Amino acid sequence: MTAVQNIIRESRHISDMADDRFEPLPYKPISADSHIVEPPNLYVDYVDPKFRDRVPKTETGPKDGTVWRVDGIFEDKPYLVGIGSMASAGVDPKEIKMNEWTYEDIEAGCFDPKARIEAQDLDGLGGEIIFPSIGMVMCNLPDIELRQACFAAYNRWLADFCSYAPERLFGLGQTGVESVEQTVRDMQDAKDKGFCGMMFPLSPGTDFEYEDPRFDPVWEAATALKMPICFHIFTSPRESKTIAATVAGEQNKGRNMAFFHHAMIRANQDVISAFVWGRVFERHPELKLVCAEADAGWVPHFMYRMDHFYRRHRFHSNLGEMSKLPSDYVADNVYFTFQDDLIAMNVLDMVNPRRLLWSSDFPHSDATWPWSQQLLAYQTQHMTDEQRRWILRDNHVECFNLTVA
Repeated sequence: MTAVQNIIRESRHISDMADDRFEPLPYKPISADSHIVEPPNLYVDYVDPKFRDRVPKTETGPKDGTVWRVDGIFEDKPYLVGIGSMASAGVDPKEIKMNEWTYEDIEAGCFDPKARIEAQDLDGLGGEIIFPSIGMVMCNLPDIELRQACFAAYNRWLADFCSYAPERLFGLGQTGVESVEQTVRDMQDAKDKGFCGMMFPLSPGTDFEYEDPRFDPVWEAATALKMPICFHIFTSPRESKTIAATVAGEQNKGRNMAFFHHAMIRANQDVISAFVWGRVFERHPELKLVCAEADAGWVPHFMYRMDHFYRRHRFHSNLGEMSKLPSDYVADNVYFTFQDDLIAMNVLDMVNPRRLLWSSDFPHSDATWPWSQQLLAYQTQHMTDEQRRWILRDNHVECFNLTVA
Protein backbone atom coordinates (compact mmCIF):
# COMPACT_ATOMS: atom_id res chain seq x y z
CA MET A 1 0.00 0.00 0.00
CA THR A 2 1.36 3.41 -0.96
CA ALA A 3 1.92 6.31 1.42
CA VAL A 4 -0.93 8.21 -0.22
CA GLN A 5 -3.31 5.32 0.36
CA ASN A 6 -2.25 5.10 4.01
CA ILE A 7 -2.95 8.81 4.43
CA ILE A 8 -6.41 8.41 2.93
CA ARG A 9 -7.25 5.47 5.20
CA GLU A 10 -6.21 7.46 8.23
CA SER A 11 -7.91 10.72 7.29
CA ARG A 12 -10.73 12.01 9.47
CA HIS A 13 -13.29 11.88 6.70
CA ILE A 14 -13.24 9.65 3.64
CA SER A 15 -15.09 10.79 0.54
CA ASP A 16 -18.04 8.57 -0.26
CA MET A 17 -17.49 9.05 -4.00
CA ALA A 18 -15.24 5.99 -4.40
CA ASP A 19 -13.16 3.46 -2.50
CA ASP A 20 -9.42 3.88 -2.05
CA ARG A 21 -8.24 1.26 -4.55
CA PHE A 22 -6.45 3.32 -7.17
CA GLU A 23 -3.10 3.97 -8.76
CA PRO A 24 -1.51 7.29 -7.75
CA LEU A 25 -0.94 9.69 -10.62
CA PRO A 26 2.56 9.74 -12.18
CA TYR A 27 2.69 13.51 -11.62
CA LYS A 28 1.49 15.86 -8.90
CA PRO A 29 -1.68 17.85 -9.58
CA ILE A 30 -1.81 21.59 -8.95
CA SER A 31 -4.74 23.24 -7.21
CA ALA A 32 -5.98 26.35 -9.03
CA ASP A 33 -7.97 27.55 -6.03
CA SER A 34 -6.67 27.08 -2.51
CA HIS A 35 -6.74 29.49 0.41
CA ILE A 36 -4.85 30.66 3.43
CA VAL A 37 -6.48 31.60 6.71
CA GLU A 38 -5.05 34.97 7.57
CA PRO A 39 -3.03 34.85 10.82
CA PRO A 40 -4.44 37.03 13.62
CA ASN A 41 -1.72 39.67 13.31
CA LEU A 42 -1.71 40.04 9.54
CA TYR A 43 -3.47 43.38 9.06
CA VAL A 44 -2.18 44.92 12.30
CA ASP A 45 1.44 44.12 11.50
CA TYR A 46 1.46 44.79 7.75
CA VAL A 47 -0.97 47.67 7.22
CA ASP A 48 -0.10 51.35 6.89
CA PRO A 49 -0.11 52.52 10.56
CA LYS A 50 -2.75 55.18 9.96
CA PHE A 51 -5.30 52.42 9.27
CA ARG A 52 -4.30 50.13 12.14
CA ASP A 53 -7.24 50.97 14.42
CA ARG A 54 -9.76 50.17 11.68
CA VAL A 55 -8.51 46.89 10.21
CA PRO A 56 -10.21 43.51 10.75
CA LYS A 57 -9.09 41.77 13.94
CA THR A 58 -9.71 38.51 15.74
CA GLU A 59 -11.66 38.22 18.96
CA THR A 60 -13.36 35.58 21.08
CA GLY A 61 -16.84 34.91 19.77
CA PRO A 62 -20.07 34.10 21.62
CA LYS A 63 -19.27 30.36 21.53
CA ASP A 64 -15.69 30.87 22.81
CA GLY A 65 -14.13 30.25 19.41
CA THR A 66 -11.94 32.68 17.48
CA VAL A 67 -13.84 34.90 15.08
CA TRP A 68 -12.70 37.56 12.67
CA ARG A 69 -14.50 40.86 13.11
CA VAL A 70 -14.93 43.07 10.05
CA ASP A 71 -16.67 46.40 10.67
CA GLY A 72 -18.35 48.48 7.99
CA ILE A 73 -19.93 45.82 5.77
CA PHE A 74 -23.22 45.84 7.68
CA GLU A 75 -24.40 49.25 8.81
CA ASP A 76 -25.55 48.27 12.29
CA LYS A 77 -23.33 45.37 13.36
CA PRO A 78 -19.97 43.73 12.70
CA TYR A 79 -19.47 40.96 10.17
CA LEU A 80 -18.22 37.96 12.18
CA VAL A 81 -16.49 34.98 10.58
CA GLY A 82 -15.70 31.91 12.67
CA ILE A 83 -12.38 30.15 12.14
CA GLY A 84 -14.17 26.85 11.63
CA SER A 85 -15.97 28.19 8.57
CA MET A 86 -12.60 28.76 6.89
CA ALA A 87 -10.53 25.81 8.10
CA SER A 88 -12.50 22.55 8.20
CA ALA A 89 -10.89 20.61 5.35
CA GLY A 90 -10.73 16.90 6.07
CA VAL A 91 -13.20 17.08 8.93
CA ASP A 92 -16.31 14.93 8.97
CA PRO A 93 -19.12 17.38 8.06
CA LYS A 94 -21.03 16.39 11.19
CA GLU A 95 -18.07 17.51 13.33
CA ILE A 96 -17.44 20.97 11.85
CA LYS A 97 -17.64 23.66 14.53
CA MET A 98 -17.73 26.95 12.67
CA ASN A 99 -17.77 29.21 15.74
CA GLU A 100 -16.15 27.07 18.42
CA TRP A 101 -12.59 26.54 17.17
CA THR A 102 -9.46 28.59 17.76
CA TYR A 103 -6.24 28.77 15.79
CA GLU A 104 -4.90 25.94 17.93
CA ASP A 105 -7.67 23.67 16.59
CA ILE A 106 -7.03 24.11 12.85
CA GLU A 107 -4.37 22.81 10.49
CA ALA A 108 -1.15 24.81 10.81
CA GLY A 109 -0.87 24.75 7.01
CA CYS A 110 -3.68 27.30 6.92
CA PHE A 111 -1.20 30.06 7.79
CA ASP A 112 2.29 28.54 8.16
CA PRO A 113 4.17 27.93 4.88
CA LYS A 114 6.29 25.02 6.13
CA ALA A 115 3.20 23.20 7.36
CA ARG A 116 1.47 24.12 4.09
CA ILE A 117 4.02 22.20 2.04
CA GLU A 118 3.51 19.24 4.36
CA ALA A 119 -0.25 19.51 3.75
CA GLN A 120 0.37 19.51 -0.01
CA ASP A 121 2.51 16.40 0.31
CA LEU A 122 -0.19 14.72 2.38
CA ASP A 123 -2.63 15.31 -0.49
CA GLY A 124 -0.17 14.42 -3.24
CA LEU A 125 -0.14 17.94 -4.72
CA GLY A 126 2.70 19.74 -6.44
CA GLY A 127 1.52 23.30 -5.84
CA GLU A 128 -1.40 25.64 -5.19
CA ILE A 129 -2.70 28.97 -6.42
CA ILE A 130 -3.31 30.89 -3.19
CA PHE A 131 -6.47 32.95 -2.57
CA PRO A 132 -7.32 34.72 0.72
CA SER A 133 -10.16 33.97 3.15
CA ILE A 134 -10.94 37.13 5.12
CA GLY A 135 -9.73 38.99 2.05
CA MET A 136 -12.79 37.63 0.23
CA VAL A 137 -15.04 39.27 2.84
CA MET A 138 -13.04 42.48 2.53
CA CYS A 139 -13.92 42.69 -1.16
CA ASN A 140 -17.36 43.84 0.01
CA LEU A 141 -16.15 46.63 2.28
CA PRO A 142 -17.69 49.92 1.05
CA ASP A 143 -14.81 51.96 2.50
CA ILE A 144 -12.61 51.73 -0.59
CA GLU A 145 -9.61 53.46 1.01
CA LEU A 146 -9.56 51.00 3.93
CA ARG A 147 -10.14 48.07 1.59
CA GLN A 148 -7.21 49.13 -0.53
CA ALA A 149 -4.95 49.52 2.52
CA CYS A 150 -5.89 46.05 3.79
CA PHE A 151 -5.18 44.48 0.42
CA ALA A 152 -1.78 46.15 0.27
CA ALA A 153 -1.05 44.71 3.73
CA TYR A 154 -2.21 41.27 2.62
CA ASN A 155 0.00 41.39 -0.46
CA ARG A 156 3.05 42.21 1.67
CA TRP A 157 2.30 39.29 4.00
CA LEU A 158 1.54 36.88 1.15
CA ALA A 159 4.84 37.66 -0.56
CA ASP A 160 6.60 36.54 2.61
CA PHE A 161 4.43 33.41 2.84
CA CYS A 162 5.05 32.34 -0.77
CA SER A 163 8.79 33.04 -0.61
CA TYR A 164 9.19 29.90 1.50
CA ALA A 165 8.56 27.69 -1.55
CA PRO A 166 8.01 29.84 -4.68
CA GLU A 167 7.88 26.78 -6.92
CA ARG A 168 4.88 25.41 -4.98
CA LEU A 169 3.14 28.41 -3.37
CA PHE A 170 1.74 30.66 -6.11
CA GLY A 171 0.19 33.83 -4.76
CA LEU A 172 -2.50 36.07 -6.21
CA GLY A 173 -2.32 39.76 -5.37
CA GLN A 174 -5.45 41.59 -4.26
CA THR A 175 -6.63 44.95 -5.49
CA GLY A 176 -9.55 47.02 -4.27
CA VAL A 177 -10.01 48.55 -7.74
CA GLU A 178 -10.01 51.99 -6.20
CA SER A 179 -9.32 53.55 -9.59
CA VAL A 180 -8.04 52.47 -12.97
CA GLU A 181 -4.65 54.03 -12.30
CA GLN A 182 -4.30 52.46 -8.84
CA THR A 183 -5.34 49.05 -10.17
CA VAL A 184 -2.62 49.16 -12.83
CA ARG A 185 -0.09 50.06 -10.14
CA ASP A 186 -1.35 47.20 -7.97
CA MET A 187 -0.87 44.75 -10.82
CA GLN A 188 2.69 45.88 -11.47
CA ASP A 189 3.45 45.66 -7.75
CA ALA A 190 1.98 42.14 -7.63
CA LYS A 191 4.11 41.11 -10.59
CA ASP A 192 7.18 42.55 -8.88
CA LYS A 193 6.34 40.51 -5.76
CA GLY A 194 6.34 37.32 -7.84
CA PHE A 195 2.58 36.75 -7.86
CA CYS A 196 1.06 34.83 -10.75
CA GLY A 197 -2.24 36.69 -11.10
CA MET A 198 -4.58 39.25 -9.56
CA MET A 199 -7.78 38.77 -7.58
CA PHE A 200 -10.46 41.38 -8.26
CA PRO A 201 -13.67 42.03 -6.31
CA LEU A 202 -16.74 41.17 -8.35
CA SER A 203 -17.88 44.78 -8.00
CA PRO A 204 -15.30 47.50 -8.74
CA GLY A 205 -14.71 50.44 -6.44
CA THR A 206 -15.25 52.88 -9.30
CA ASP A 207 -18.55 54.42 -10.34
CA PHE A 208 -18.41 52.57 -13.67
CA GLU A 209 -18.42 48.83 -14.38
CA TYR A 210 -15.68 46.53 -15.64
CA GLU A 211 -16.97 46.47 -19.22
CA ASP A 212 -16.60 50.24 -19.52
CA PRO A 213 -13.79 51.11 -21.98
CA ARG A 214 -12.29 53.29 -19.26
CA PHE A 215 -11.05 50.02 -17.73
CA ASP A 216 -9.12 49.13 -20.89
CA PRO A 217 -5.73 50.22 -19.42
CA VAL A 218 -6.22 47.58 -16.70
CA TRP A 219 -6.86 44.81 -19.22
CA GLU A 220 -3.93 46.02 -21.32
CA ALA A 221 -1.71 45.78 -18.24
CA ALA A 222 -3.02 42.32 -17.37
CA THR A 223 -2.21 41.11 -20.86
CA ALA A 224 1.21 42.73 -20.99
CA LEU A 225 2.16 41.43 -17.52
CA LYS A 226 0.71 37.97 -18.28
CA MET A 227 -1.42 38.23 -15.14
CA PRO A 228 -4.79 36.45 -15.26
CA ILE A 229 -7.62 38.38 -13.60
CA CYS A 230 -9.43 36.23 -11.05
CA PHE A 231 -12.99 36.57 -9.73
CA HIS A 232 -13.90 34.37 -6.76
CA ILE A 233 -17.35 33.55 -5.36
CA PHE A 234 -18.41 35.42 -2.19
CA THR A 235 -16.79 38.66 -3.37
CA SER A 236 -19.99 40.38 -4.50
CA PRO A 237 -21.78 42.51 -1.87
CA ARG A 238 -25.29 41.36 -2.75
CA GLU A 239 -24.65 37.62 -2.57
CA SER A 240 -22.30 37.78 0.41
CA LYS A 241 -24.63 39.85 2.57
CA THR A 242 -27.59 37.62 1.77
CA ILE A 243 -25.73 34.44 2.61
CA ALA A 244 -24.11 35.87 5.77
CA ALA A 245 -27.47 37.05 7.09
CA THR A 246 -29.09 33.74 6.22
CA VAL A 247 -26.43 31.76 8.08
CA ALA A 248 -27.12 33.96 11.11
CA GLY A 249 -30.86 33.31 10.73
CA GLU A 250 -31.63 37.00 10.59
CA GLN A 251 -33.72 37.37 7.44
CA ASN A 252 -35.26 35.58 4.46
CA LYS A 253 -38.23 34.23 6.42
CA GLY A 254 -36.22 31.65 8.31
CA ARG A 255 -34.74 30.03 5.21
CA ASN A 256 -31.36 28.43 5.68
CA MET A 257 -28.30 28.72 3.44
CA ALA A 258 -29.37 25.82 1.23
CA PHE A 259 -32.04 28.06 -0.28
CA PHE A 260 -29.36 30.47 -1.49
CA HIS A 261 -26.59 28.06 -2.42
CA HIS A 262 -27.03 28.90 -6.10
CA ALA A 263 -26.30 32.55 -5.37
CA MET A 264 -22.62 31.71 -5.02
CA ILE A 265 -22.42 31.17 -8.79
CA ARG A 266 -24.68 33.96 -10.02
CA ALA A 267 -22.30 36.88 -9.56
CA ASN A 268 -19.52 35.08 -11.42
CA GLN A 269 -21.86 34.41 -14.32
CA ASP A 270 -22.75 38.10 -14.34
CA VAL A 271 -19.13 39.23 -14.59
CA ILE A 272 -18.40 36.78 -17.42
CA SER A 273 -21.46 38.11 -19.25
CA ALA A 274 -20.22 41.66 -18.75
CA PHE A 275 -16.86 40.84 -20.32
CA VAL A 276 -18.51 39.10 -23.29
CA TRP A 277 -21.42 41.46 -24.02
CA GLY A 278 -19.35 44.51 -23.09
CA ARG A 279 -16.83 43.51 -25.79
CA VAL A 280 -13.91 43.38 -23.35
CA PHE A 281 -12.62 40.14 -24.85
CA GLU A 282 -13.19 41.51 -28.32
CA ARG A 283 -10.97 44.50 -27.51
CA HIS A 284 -8.44 42.39 -25.57
CA PRO A 285 -8.32 38.93 -27.17
CA GLU A 286 -5.35 37.74 -25.07
CA LEU A 287 -6.94 38.59 -21.71
CA LYS A 288 -7.36 35.65 -19.31
CA LEU A 289 -10.27 35.65 -16.84
CA VAL A 290 -10.44 33.01 -14.09
CA CYS A 291 -13.87 32.17 -12.67
CA ALA A 292 -12.93 30.73 -9.27
CA GLU A 293 -14.91 28.16 -7.26
CA ALA A 294 -18.15 28.63 -9.17
CA ASP A 295 -17.92 25.10 -10.63
CA ALA A 296 -18.10 24.40 -14.37
CA GLY A 297 -20.82 21.83 -15.03
CA TRP A 298 -23.19 24.69 -15.95
CA VAL A 299 -20.87 26.18 -18.57
CA PRO A 300 -22.14 24.29 -21.67
CA HIS A 301 -25.70 25.53 -21.17
CA PHE A 302 -24.47 29.04 -20.31
CA MET A 303 -22.55 29.17 -23.59
CA TYR A 304 -25.48 27.74 -25.54
CA ARG A 305 -27.95 30.30 -24.19
CA MET A 306 -25.58 33.18 -24.90
CA ASP A 307 -25.34 32.08 -28.52
CA HIS A 308 -29.11 31.62 -28.67
CA PHE A 309 -29.67 35.16 -27.44
CA TYR A 310 -27.13 36.53 -29.89
CA ARG A 311 -28.63 34.73 -32.89
CA ARG A 312 -32.26 35.34 -31.98
CA HIS A 313 -32.36 38.68 -30.18
CA ARG A 314 -29.39 40.86 -31.09
CA PHE A 315 -31.31 42.70 -33.80
CA HIS A 316 -33.90 44.20 -31.45
CA SER A 317 -31.58 44.48 -28.42
CA ASN A 318 -29.22 47.09 -29.85
CA LEU A 319 -26.43 44.56 -29.42
CA GLY A 320 -24.76 44.92 -32.79
CA GLU A 321 -22.51 42.45 -34.53
CA MET A 322 -19.71 40.59 -32.77
CA SER A 323 -16.64 39.23 -34.51
CA LYS A 324 -17.18 35.82 -32.88
CA LEU A 325 -20.02 34.02 -31.17
CA PRO A 326 -20.32 34.67 -27.42
CA SER A 327 -19.49 31.03 -26.71
CA ASP A 328 -16.20 31.43 -28.55
CA TYR A 329 -15.13 34.20 -26.17
CA VAL A 330 -16.01 32.04 -23.18
CA ALA A 331 -14.15 29.09 -24.66
CA ASP A 332 -11.07 31.16 -25.49
CA ASN A 333 -10.77 33.63 -22.62
CA VAL A 334 -12.41 32.19 -19.49
CA TYR A 335 -10.92 29.55 -17.18
CA PHE A 336 -13.08 27.74 -14.61
CA THR A 337 -11.93 26.29 -11.30
CA PHE A 338 -13.85 23.57 -9.48
CA GLN A 339 -13.11 20.92 -6.88
CA ASP A 340 -15.85 18.28 -6.73
CA ASP A 341 -17.79 18.71 -9.97
CA LEU A 342 -18.41 15.37 -11.61
CA ILE A 343 -20.56 17.04 -14.28
CA ALA A 344 -17.67 19.24 -15.42
CA MET A 345 -15.46 16.19 -15.71
CA ASN A 346 -17.99 14.58 -18.07
CA VAL A 347 -18.74 17.42 -20.52
CA LEU A 348 -15.32 17.81 -22.06
CA ASP A 349 -16.77 17.59 -25.56
CA MET A 350 -19.05 20.57 -24.84
CA VAL A 351 -16.46 22.98 -23.40
CA ASN A 352 -12.84 23.83 -24.04
CA PRO A 353 -11.01 21.30 -21.82
CA ARG A 354 -7.91 23.54 -21.92
CA ARG A 355 -9.83 26.04 -19.77
CA LEU A 356 -10.78 23.71 -16.91
CA LEU A 357 -8.74 23.98 -13.70
CA TRP A 358 -9.18 21.44 -10.94
CA SER A 359 -8.74 22.73 -7.39
CA SER A 360 -8.64 21.32 -3.87
CA ASP A 361 -10.07 24.40 -2.05
CA PHE A 362 -7.89 23.65 0.98
CA PRO A 363 -8.55 24.48 3.80
CA HIS A 364 -12.22 25.44 3.35
CA SER A 365 -15.17 23.20 4.16
CA ASP A 366 -15.71 22.26 0.50
CA ALA A 367 -12.13 21.01 0.17
CA THR A 368 -11.17 17.62 -1.24
CA TRP A 369 -8.12 17.45 1.06
CA PRO A 370 -6.71 15.01 2.05
CA TRP A 371 -8.44 12.57 -0.32
CA SER A 372 -7.95 14.49 -3.58
CA GLN A 373 -6.06 11.61 -5.22
CA GLN A 374 -8.91 9.24 -4.43
CA LEU A 375 -11.55 11.62 -5.77
CA LEU A 376 -9.58 12.36 -8.95
CA ALA A 377 -8.97 8.70 -9.65
CA TYR A 378 -12.73 8.19 -9.66
CA GLN A 379 -13.82 11.35 -11.47
CA THR A 380 -11.19 11.25 -14.25
CA GLN A 381 -11.21 7.51 -14.99
CA HIS A 382 -12.96 8.02 -18.34
CA MET A 383 -10.44 10.59 -19.62
CA THR A 384 -7.43 10.16 -21.81
CA ASP A 385 -4.07 10.66 -20.12
CA GLU A 386 -3.69 13.93 -22.02
CA GLN A 387 -7.08 15.28 -20.91
CA ARG A 388 -6.44 14.31 -17.31
CA ARG A 389 -3.07 16.03 -17.24
CA TRP A 390 -4.55 19.18 -18.83
CA ILE A 391 -7.21 19.54 -16.16
CA LEU A 392 -5.05 18.58 -13.19
CA ARG A 393 -1.80 20.35 -14.01
CA ASP A 394 -0.90 21.58 -17.51
CA ASN A 395 -3.77 24.10 -17.82
CA HIS A 396 -2.66 25.64 -14.54
CA VAL A 397 0.91 26.07 -15.74
CA GLU A 398 -0.28 27.65 -18.98
CA CYS A 399 -2.91 29.94 -17.44
CA PHE A 400 -0.76 31.32 -14.62
CA ASN A 401 2.64 31.07 -16.38
CA LEU A 402 3.99 28.93 -13.55
CA THR A 403 7.51 27.72 -12.98
CA VAL A 404 6.94 24.47 -11.12
CA ALA A 405 9.18 22.08 -9.26
